[in-house]
Amino acid sequence: MHERMVEARSLEERLIRMQRGGDGYFWIGGPGEEAFNVALGLLAKKGQGLDHDYLHLHYRSSATLLAMGADPVDALRQMKSVATDPYSGGRNFCGHYSKREWNVAPITSPIEVQYATAIGTAIAQKRAGGEGITIVQGGDAGTAEGDFASCLVWASRPGFELPMLIIVTNNGWGISTPGHEQHGEQRIADRGKAFGIRTATIDGNDAESAYRGLEDAMRYVRRERKPFLLEAYVSRLYGHSSSSGSNYVESEIDCVTEIEKKLVARGLRTSDECDSLRNEYEQFLLEAAKTVSLEPKPEPASVWEHVFADRDIVGEGARKVPHDNRLWKAPSCTFPTTKASKNGNAS
Repeated sequence: MHERMVEARSLEERLIRMQRGGDGYFWIGGPGEEAFNVALGLLAKKGQGLDHDYLHLHYRSSATLLAMGADPVDALRQMKSVATDPYSGGRNFCGHYSKREWNVAPITSPIEVQYATAIGTAIAQKRAGGEGITIVQGGDAGTAEGDFASCLVWASRPGFELPMLIIVTNNGWGISTPGHEQHGEQRIADRGKAFGIRTATIDGNDAESAYRGLEDAMRYVRRERKPFLLEAYVSRLYGHSSSSGSNYVESEIDCVTEIEKKLVARGLRTSDECDSLRNEYEQFLLEAAKTVSLEPKPEPASVWEHVFADRDIVGEGARKVPHDNRLWKAPSCTFPTTKASKNGNAS
């Protein structure tokens, strides 16, 4: 975990430098969330199709992709908007990943949209059976959006609960609004209790706590085929984005520093080894950024490439394709009968 966390931090800091140097229009990312997001990537059941996990992430999820095996240079390509960017062909800004072969749905700029779209893959997995689950992640500020409430409603319908791990990474901020000015509840996870959803709140800055918390939550969703709402407290080390300056906030807990303190104290690594690892990744990404800057920009005709849905399936030229019949099995929902409904009255 430590190596992936250092890799992710080094990547985000290189992206910040690229944006400041004119090699990108905008930066937004997840420095401060590495402990939690690396654990998520390591535990996800990677692959394509309903038998694997679907991931509906947000723009602070680079560490999750790296933990799953993504090439950090591809993130540099997206920042530089070059044609070799495998996520969008140079047509989206940084942190907006999409990897069909790993069930990583396209990340959106409007916040919390993913909570609504995740319902669809979860319904498909509920009907298909198996161990694949839907994982959806967003920030604390966005839980004020209606899409988050809709997710809780759909995930908890009696008799047709969905196999969803609903994650809120709480960094205590909504751009420039502190969390205590936005939320009346003590814990966002408490909202799940009203829907009968099992919940937990964990320290996302501690690598061990993050891993164990995610492991327990995933085990429950896989076995019970029911939702779990997990809230993880994390840090926001470089502010909201480049729009807010992207400067290091020393008052925040640094999860990379914390795990290195533990490793040194337990005799698993020395301070020099930790420094050497970071220097190695920083140098690698510096040289990679120079190479990426020479790669070609996208041609106008490439605008239709790298779309999540195949052009044979959607659009004017769509052709009929066989459907997976497992998706169309009618749900066996049993809803309580009220006195009014017995009398034929509608409310």
